[in-house]
Amino acid sequence: MENLKKLVGIEAAKFVKSGMVVGLGTGSTAAFFVEEVGRRVRDEGLKITGVTTSNVTSAQAASLGIPLKSIDEVEHVDLTVDGADEIDAALNGIKGGGAALLMEKIVATYSLDYIWIVDEGKLSEKLGSFKVPVEVIPYGSEQIFRKFERAGYLPTWRLSENGEKLLTDMQHYIIDLHIAEIAEPEKLARELDLMVGVVEHGLFNGMVKKVIVAGDNGVRILER
Repeated sequence: MENLKKLVGIEAAKFVKSGMVVGLGTGSTAAFFVEEVGRRVRDEGLKITGVTTSNVTSAQAASLGIPLKSIDEVEHVDLTVDGADEIDAALNGIKGGGAALLMEKIVATYSLDYIWIVDEGKLSEKLGSFKVPVEVIPYGSEQIFRKFERAGYLPTWRLSENGEKLLTDMQHYIIDLHIAEIAEPEKLARELDLMVGVVEHGLFNGMVKKVIVAGDNGVRILER
């Protein structure tokens, strides 16, 4: 599995050109992309500016010598490469398994090009095998949790290693929804968007045009 993740990370880094502002994703697969970009900066003289999607990625990129700016310091991002937790046949996706969905979606929104890198185990006909993370402000979060219970979404709190409610980089909580099959991801996204106290959710619908997939038969590219 690690070899597959490394393969797609290296393949995605080929799309990075000097002069670009590059969104650096979060997670175990995206980490290989960041590593390869760092190698190119060091060995090939690649000149880019990185915009990160989490504190973890910021630390990795800084250790590799990748120059960084915040999303507010750039006009736009030329290309963002990130992982995904599940992708359906229409290239809608669920992200946020690493609790970085808010920063990931902000960077993706201001990106001219957006690519996901995954192993083929992340592909599904319809979304639902992976939980849908919902980032909420702490105040009133129990009300939101109960609302999800009444809707039949089987919510659970995202917990830290010490068993307390996990705090995201932006100091919010995450409620994970366990929905067996999401037949209409756009409809669910609209419902979550309209809920007071919800900051963001992990449904990334219609945001990517290209997915680089690694499998037993090598690397292939899916395009919408």
